[in-house]
Amino acid sequence: MKLHVIARGKIGRSPEAELVTRYARRIAWPFAVTELPDSGGTVPVAPPNTREVLLDERGRQLSSEEFAAILGRWRDDGVREARFLIGAADGHGDEARARADLLIGLGAMTWPHMLARAMLVEQLWRATSILAGHPYHRSG
Repeated sequence: MKLHVIARGKIGRSPEAELVTRYARRIAWPFAVTELPDSGGTVPVAPPNTREVLLDERGRQLSSEEFAAILGRWRDDGVREARFLIGAADGHGDEARARADLLIGLGAMTWPHMLARAMLVEQLWRATSILAGHPYHRSG
């Protein structure tokens, strides 16, 4: 299953970009990042059997194990791509939220979008490591 992060805003050359790159290189699953301008731009057409996850301040608070279990179920059910959308400063509209398969939050605090991207990619790496039985991950 391909993991695809679609994010508003250009990360450029920054410490956050270095973190995204560091964790993206560790992900053993097919992985892509698509950057869109803060407004406008076209989200790539989704292949059939895609799941859409929105990062949203009202989203579910998942443990790393719960997040991994969801990805594992989708993979085992034959989902081709899981998309993770990070919106602009105003977040996602009601229509996008209603259409999403899952809304997740990264905690009750507000995070800068570029840091949220790095945190998401780290959690994608952690989830795939959990599913692979990697000894690094420590369950709480």
